[in-house]
Amino acid sequence: MLRTVPYDLTVDSGGDGFPVTDAHPRLSWKDPTAGNGQTRYTVEATVDGRAPMTAEIAGRRFVPWPFGVLRSGTRVRWRVRPATPHAEWSEAAGFEVGLLDADWQADWISPVEDPELGYGTRPAHVLEASFSMPGGIASARLYSTALGVYTAQINGQRVGTDELAPGSTSYDRTLYAQAHDVTGLLHPGENRIAVELSDGWYRGQVGAFRLPAGWGTTVGARIELHVRLEDGSERVVRSGEDWTTSPSSTTRADLMAGQTVDFETATARPQPVRVGVVVDPPAISWSPAPPVRMVETRSAVSSTQIADGVWVLDFGQNASGWIRMTDLGPRGTRTVIDYGEHTDAGGDLSTSHLDSERPGEAPLPFVQQDVVISGGGDEEFEPRHTVHGFQYARVTRQDAPLDPTTVTMRIVHTDLVRVGTFDCSDEDLNRLHQIAEWSFRGNAVDVPTDCPTRERLAWTGDYQVFAPTATRLYDVHGFSRKWLRSVRDDQLDDGRIANFSPDGRRIKHHLDDQFAMMTGSSGWGDAVVAVPWELYRAYGDREVLAENYEAMARWVEWALEAARTNRHHTRLQASPEPETFEQYLWDGTFHWGEWTEPKQRDAEGNPVDPIKHNPMAWFMADKGEVGTAYLYRSTATLAQIAEILGRESDAATYAATASRVADAWCAAYLKNDGTTAADTQAAYVRALAFGLIPDRLRRAAVERLVELIRANDTHLATGFLATGDLLPVLADAGRADVAYELLGRRTAPSWLYMVDRGATTIWEDWEGIDENGVAHDSLNHYSKGAVIRFLHTHTLGLRQDPDSIAWEKVTIAPVPAPGMAWARGTHNGPQGEIAVEWRIEGDSIRITADIPAGTAARIIFPDGTVASAGHGRFDQTAGLPASTSAVTAR
Repeated sequence: MLRTVPYDLTVDSGGDGFPVTDAHPRLSWKDPTAGNGQTRYTVEATVDGRAPMTAEIAGRRFVPWPFGVLRSGTRVRWRVRPATPHAEWSEAAGFEVGLLDADWQADWISPVEDPELGYGTRPAHVLEASFSMPGGIASARLYSTALGVYTAQINGQRVGTDELAPGSTSYDRTLYAQAHDVTGLLHPGENRIAVELSDGWYRGQVGAFRLPAGWGTTVGARIELHVRLEDGSERVVRSGEDWTTSPSSTTRADLMAGQTVDFETATARPQPVRVGVVVDPPAISWSPAPPVRMVETRSAVSSTQIADGVWVLDFGQNASGWIRMTDLGPRGTRTVIDYGEHTDAGGDLSTSHLDSERPGEAPLPFVQQDVVISGGGDEEFEPRHTVHGFQYARVTRQDAPLDPTTVTMRIVHTDLVRVGTFDCSDEDLNRLHQIAEWSFRGNAVDVPTDCPTRERLAWTGDYQVFAPTATRLYDVHGFSRKWLRSVRDDQLDDGRIANFSPDGRRIKHHLDDQFAMMTGSSGWGDAVVAVPWELYRAYGDREVLAENYEAMARWVEWALEAARTNRHHTRLQASPEPETFEQYLWDGTFHWGEWTEPKQRDAEGNPVDPIKHNPMAWFMADKGEVGTAYLYRSTATLAQIAEILGRESDAATYAATASRVADAWCAAYLKNDGTTAADTQAAYVRALAFGLIPDRLRRAAVERLVELIRANDTHLATGFLATGDLLPVLADAGRADVAYELLGRRTAPSWLYMVDRGATTIWEDWEGIDENGVAHDSLNHYSKGAVIRFLHTHTLGLRQDPDSIAWEKVTIAPVPAPGMAWARGTHNGPQGEIAVEWRIEGDSIRITADIPAGTAARIIFPDGTVASAGHGRFDQTAGLPASTSAVTAR
């Protein structure tokens, strides 16, 4: 599409139906003329229908609102044009300001509950009220939030399309509200508003052992309906003592365990709500993230009746969501739906691989189960107070037949906008890309969880590993900023970052908990530095650095102090007096380490899990090589961030400290021949990726890495932290041949082993489904899917330059896989969409690229030919090295 005016006008906020901001929105847009040196723009805004205001501003990314202070409920239309004579205006965009915290007047209301019911078994409750409206309704907005998960209806009609509101946050510090346009749901005369409220993330089960969330003991909701009439007056309906409460037909609701709906339940007598029993709720604010939505409906690809009254439905894709059922049978029919990722040899649902175990204790069985009891009418079942990770559903119904076509899968996750695509002539790699995308989608349920089944926790290490891949695939700016607020909220007083956020276990208040001893790990806590840095580079948002700077600095300072004051016991035993450099070795506190490296085998060929086999040895092992490497990277990154933010003194201090940490790492872990003390694939990958190995030793380190790979029968041996960097490190060191051999391996451990075994998402264990068809651990754990970034940066060849932000400078340097005939892909970044395609034509390669305004591109052909391109179409052919052109295209 040929564009001549600014486009894609956005504000940095979420919203369902329309963007909703706080009082300080930031404006962004793209401009097809920006490559001509355009830097100044005129913004025109119409606020609540009044006369337009204009302001001339500099820049076009995250521009602070240039006019006066915005009030609650303000409605804005705005447009922009270059500040040059005769420039044309963009199309107009709109946003609204939410109800700001100081202006909320509604009471917090809570249901009357049965105190005997515990977490995981509590019902949902309905809070409702009637109110009268005159004629002449011009517009209406419902502002609502809850401590718990809620859905709202007006006059029996659902409000909005968002799900699992108000979302997962660290509720002691942060609570988001939702705003909806409900004009069309109101009518003159008597109206009724109802809110169904359940425990949700606030008070339900959390984690693998399904402990109660510790945010609070009393759920509540706060609701305000603001109606503007045609005569200019306003009516407001607020939650308060005139509202009533009654048990819902949802007789059990838990986000993890499932939901039971009994349509036979007689309507209970309403009681007055409890008012003001919610103690010390956080201030209400507005989320920068898109909402969670039902994004897709899928029918079963197969259904099998495995016994009388028992069917197993396969939806063909592991994902997050629930099922919708339109035929519930005659009155009283009980239907039980169990959800899972795997079926056994007999075709039955199998979930034992998701059971949770502690040493010396019986396993905790994994259960995701919904139940519905028919009322005999035209009811439909669609649970909205729970969410499941599943590909298969076992439906048990003894009293009536089941038509499988009446059961559909509803895929539910944060409604992220896609910004990146990849496709090539190798269908196996295309399939790998698809399953990695699906794995991230299934874990992007308001926060970046590790898996949508067993734990559902937003582990910091997972997102630290995957964030650079996520920004290539989707616009995760607001999604990530929202999550980072929880990371800051959960930070311990001493500076440590919690293992996962939001932290329903609230480790910062339970420092005597054993898990507190396992808090503060390298590679996990470093997410507070790595993720904001990735967002800055991908989107050019300087504010994301500023709002996280204090938390970053506190984390790095804690890690530096931990290095100074703790020595690993093996060093202490070897020498009571430390070497001077040891004050910069982070080896004396807990680290998760590389995590999930491929398991070694015992004499009988059985995999050995080092944690289960000898947990104390694993816990006490020296992981200082990992810890010190991350200490270097975070400290060096913090120095760059301090410089960007104008903190010159901090920048100088952290840069000097990072240099000392690097020297210490070399002194402790790098030998004169370029080998490392650990001498593992992961150690070399990390050191090379982080720039820890001096240039004179890099070749030797790469050669040793290749030796280790060859000694492992050309299989990877990396785990959680290093796997995403393995192939880029090899290719950048001139060993793309080894990188593609690893990528093409079909025996475990490898990515294509997953593809060949029918994976539809990335597995936690490299052999998530073994050769006997037995499942192990989570089958939807997205971190190892970071490999697909290599497909974008190297196979396709599109990458942002190291000194670039917001995709202002890019390099297009394809590294074709042996036998690959073509690849194509796009990235729609802050400047606009970059499209790249290359094709091998005989002994030549043809590269075409569309470059948006504001981006400068350098194109490097495989034979070393270099070209440059600016705004517009690039199309050029160059010869191929003999080793590339001789292969057979596939």
